[in-house]
Formats: sequence, structure tokens, C-alpha cells
Amino acid sequence: MEATLFKVVFLLLVFNIINTVVHGQGTRVGFYSSTCPKAESIVKSTVASHVNSDSTVAPGLLRMHFHDCFVQGCDASVLVAGSGTERTAFPNLGLRGYEVIDDAKTQLETACPGVVSCADILALAARDSVVLSGGLSWQVPTGRRDGRVSQASDVNNLPGPGDSVDVQKQKFAAKGLNTQDLVTLVGGHTIGTTACQFFSNRLRNFTTNGAADPSIDPSFLSQLQTLCPQNSGATNRVALDNGSQNKFDSSYYVNLKNGRGVLQSDQALWNDASTKTFVQRYLGLRGLLGLTFNVEFGKSMVKMSNIGVKTGVDGEIRKICSSFN
Repeated sequence: MEATLFKVVFLLLVFNIINTVVHGQGTRVGFYSSTCPKAESIVKSTVASHVNSDSTVAPGLLRMHFHDCFVQGCDASVLVAGSGTERTAFPNLGLRGYEVIDDAKTQLETACPGVVSCADILALAARDSVVLSGGLSWQVPTGRRDGRVSQASDVNNLPGPGDSVDVQKQKFAAKGLNTQDLVTLVGGHTIGTTACQFFSNRLRNFTTNGAADPSIDPSFLSQLQTLCPQNSGATNRVALDNGSQNKFDSSYYVNLKNGRGVLQSDQALWNDASTKTFVQRYLGLRGLLGLTFNVEFGKSMVKMSNIGVKTGVDGEIRKICSSFN
């Protein structure tokens, strides 16, 4: 009887081990602690090297991770180059930082070949970019594998600069993210810039009588109109967080309160009651309220970075991030 019970327990343990290896159990902190102990430090030093040379790389990497996770899940499908890939879709044409991921991957393939996924590199690089910009750090669960599909036609549900709050909430909810996650993650706009073409409709002929968007602070409107002359395109760019574009802080929310949100979708967060509550929570450049945003940002990033992840034997570990094996 005891021998039979022992066999049953033993078989269950073996089954659980096999099931874990084959199907995976999601991501976890320290996934590479034994297989590639220097993985995170290699990514960190690589990102630091590039950001120190060009601070605009930081918001680029953060945005790239966001765009990756919202299409096919966080599987590095946005990194794949070639005709008809996600990378070629209009919303992704302005993405920056590919060379940083490629650099880190090259070093990791030398240190531990075939171990660290491009999806994990991107997730770690996004965190490191925030820290290098003055934000707080958080633990990034790893163990993602890279996807084998990348199609421009799938890039149809990314949040857009003209989306209403209701549309934004629907798009985030479809990925398992709630209203607080929405307001928190969009706070990533505290660093970086945007092209005039994505908000120029607010500056002139926005209303039926030909006026600009009335939600824009009048003094700020004149600044934007100067920075974005008529028919401005992708070359003219404006800071998303006026006055603090290179610092990861909560001043982005102060700007929303003061009618200085650049994108229509951003300013709408202050004008809608369901999102305004969270914006108010994050107001303040210093002290507890500012700290709250930094802490909550890390939590929401962990949630976002686990959207549709591939683990176990799903997907692959790419040798080169810009192409499938």
C-alpha cells in the first residue's frame, strides 16, 4: 500500500515537472539566474551606454515595449524587419531603439548563446530606460519567448492620439488592463516627444467656427502653433511633457490639469470623470503623490509586460532579434 502510494506521488511529481517544462508557468523574476546570470546587467549597461549618448533613446525603448505588447502580446514581434511586418505599419514607423536591442542581443549571444529572448531584452530595456530617466526601478519578471508571427495587418488596435477616453478604456480592457493602468501607463509620456502631425488638428479649425481646441491653455496654444506651423509633418516635434521631457516624473499630470496636454487623448484624461480621479492622485512634482505615480507605474508595467506572453515551448529564442530563426 505504501509502495503504491509512493509510486502515485512520484508519478505526480514527474508529471508536474514535465508539465512545467513543456507548458511553462508564465514569467518570473530571476528566470536567467542560473542559465545567464549576467543577462540583466548586460542589458542595463547596454541601454545606459546608448542613453548616455542620446537621451531620446529612453522614451523610444519604452514606447517600443508598449507597441510590442499591444500586438500579439509581449513577444518581440515588433522587432522583426521585412516587408509586411509590424515594424512597417504606420503607427510603428516612428519607433526608435532597435539598435539598442540588437546591441544587447549580440552581447548576450556571446555570453550565453540561445538563452535570452528578444522579448525579455525589450522588457528589461524599457525598465532600465525609465530608471535612467529618473524613475524608480521595479523587478521585471522574465521567461518570455519570441513570437514567430509579425504582420502589419495586426497593428490595428493600438491606442491612438485622437482616441476618446471610452475608446482608450476599451483598448486597454481588451488587454486585461483597467482604468488605473491606462492613466498610469500613459504617464510614460512624461518623457519623449511627438510629431506635430499627431495633434495639429487641435491647433486650427478644431471647432465648427474654426477655432482651436478650447481645452488647450491659451498661452500654451500660441507656443504649439509656433512650434507647429501650418502643414507641419513628422519632422516638427514637441515635448509630450512640456518643461520636463527628459525627466521621468509626475509633471505630465500637472500639465493635464493646466490644459497643457499635447495629444488629444492625453488631455481627455483630465476632462473625463472616470480618469480624472487617477490623474488627481498623481498630481505633484514632489513628495508622496509624485512617489505614488512611480510606484504604480512599475506595477502597471509588470501587468502590461505579461500580456499574451509565450513561455515553455511556445515561440522561439531568436538568434537575431530582427529576424525569425
